Amino acid sequence: MAGYRIDRQMHEFGEHVRGWRMVLNLTAQQVCERADISRTTLRKIESGDGGVSFASMAQVLRALGQLDSVLDALDPLNSDVGRLRADSLTRKRAR
Repeated sequence: MAGYRIDRQMHEFGEHVRGWRMVLNLTAQQVCERADISRTTLRKIESGDGGVSFASMAQVLRALGQLDSVLDALDPLNSDVGRLRADSLTRKRAR
């Protein structure tokens, strides 16, 4: 899918990150300190900027207590298709 844009999803991700920050009643500064990132980086994440490193995003998710939930959601064995095709997990590479 050459050229597929994920701008909308990145924007939604940023809104969710900001939403968790607000629900937890944390200031941007508190999240930045807990995640060991700059305020500029958090602003980029919350606005949906795709140029932020995955590590920074993961640090923010951890600071918000959501990293484990995201990892669980990505576990292929947590889906019907993943469980049906569990033998594919033992192959060295995808076909």
